[in-house]
This record gives sequence, C-alpha cells and structure tokens, in this order.
Amino acid sequence: MKLSENAFREIQKILLKKLYKLGCWGKGHVSENNMPKGFPPHLRGLVLDVAHELRKQEFLVMRPSGHDKQWYLNFAKRIEIENIIKEEF
Repeated sequence: MKLSENAFREIQKILLKKLYKLGCWGKGHVSENNMPKGFPPHLRGLVLDVAHELRKQEFLVMRPSGHDKQWYLNFAKRIEIENIIKEEF
C-alpha cells in the first residue's frame, strides 16, 4: 500500500511522541511487537513501514535482541525529534 505524505507525517509524529514520552533513548526501548499498540486500527499495519523509514533517516535506532527487535530514539537527533513532535499538521 502506497503511503500518502499526510499519513506518513501523522504516523511519524505519533510514533516519535510515543517513544519520547516513554523515554526510549537507548536503555529504554520498545519491542517491535508493541510499536503499533495505541494507534488507530487503520494505521497499525503501516507503523513498522514508517519506523523503518525513520531508521533510514536516523531518527530511530533498531537493535536485535533474543526474541524481538528493540527500537529507540537517536539521541543525536533529539532537537529535530522535539521539533517534529511540536509541529502542527
């Protein structure tokens, strides 16, 4: 499914805000299975696609663990992440 720019930005903002509020900056992280939780049902299937795109842009970091992949925010991009969270749609 092709993701529109507005849908991408909506998911990006919600995802970054979720990880920011949970304090996921390395030691704190979110399991890949738990990332879609809390999203509206029509967006859940797209969350991991957006996460992988944010990883390419270096906003998110993914590390494998024994049972699942763990995701957290890139502290080097903290200012940019805060700006994305604060901006209006």
